[in-house]
Amino acid sequence: MKTRESRLATARLVMKSLEECDRENLLRMAADERVKKTYMMPDFADQAEADAFFDRLRTLSASEGRFVYGIYLVSRLIGFLNDCGTEGKAVELGYFVDPEYWNRGYATEALTAAIKELFRMGYEYVTAGYFAENPASRRVMEKCGMQPLVLETAIEYRGVSHRCLYCGIARQD
Repeated sequence: MKTRESRLATARLVMKSLEECDRENLLRMAADERVKKTYMMPDFADQAEADAFFDRLRTLSASEGRFVYGIYLVSRLIGFLNDCGTEGKAVELGYFVDPEYWNRGYATEALTAAIKELFRMGYEYVTAGYFAENPASRRVMEKCGMQPLVLETAIEYRGVSHRCLYCGIARQD
């Protein structure tokens, strides 16, 4: 596999490593109940736990061995995209965008760029999962060329069992 680019740019967005100045903004998004409904986010017992979470994400976003990026509009962090696991030449992605920036195409733009970069790196298959009650995420995936898969899991999250459905896309050479 090729090394990931440290910075990805689209027409409107930049995806790059998190910086210390992003701490407050990322933790605000992580605590937003609208984000927590669609992206598996831990609840923090205190500020120290929240800070440790941010520090871990910041470290992962700077790691060559991981596919983890902050999503920026100009210089403002508006979302996050990460690998959820890899198996051979397949990778699963997760992502969220700040609810204040929903319905503007930013998730589609970021996910499209991520898929392109993963294929450039040598991955041959990209998947992403979404809760059945979140059809907007499925629409984002489909706009990126992903197709629904015959794969479903039950995931326990925040005391509720959710149907998790998946979409995927294979590299076309």
